[in-house]
Amino acid sequence: MLKPGTPAPQFSLPISDGGLFRSSEYIGRKPIVIFFYPKDDTPGCTVEACAFRDAHAEFVAAGAAVIGISADPVTSHLRFQEKHSLPFALASDVSNEIARAYGVAKGPFGLPGRATFVIDQRGIVRDVFSSRLRVKRHVSRALDVVRALTREPE
Repeated sequence: MLKPGTPAPQFSLPISDGGLFRSSEYIGRKPIVIFFYPKDDTPGCTVEACAFRDAHAEFVAAGAAVIGISADPVTSHLRFQEKHSLPFALASDVSNEIARAYGVAKGPFGLPGRATFVIDQRGIVRDVFSSRLRVKRHVSRALDVVRALTREPE
């Protein structure tokens, strides 16, 4: 797992709206909250995604972008996003290449793991949280870190 203080790996992945998410477009502009989750429309992942949805305006107000990443295909992401009115992009990492680059450990049954990374506007990992069961904690912790980043002097 990446540690705070290390540069975040850059990546480009297809997203639910048919476009491409490029992390390099955010470096130098705003913090990014990246949450890796195991599978669309499963109980824990739905709770987590909806918690990020419910706090989305607070992330935007604090100047951060939010993106969810799983190994599900874009078509699954689009259904999941529409079903739960998720206002942020969901990226498809079908090969798990980006999850591996971030050091996200596999979970039970070989499913991808659950981890959240807060990356500052310079591309440095500022916080990492990994918990399979405390899904809402991913959101509150990330929001606390983003708010702290906006209070720091450049």
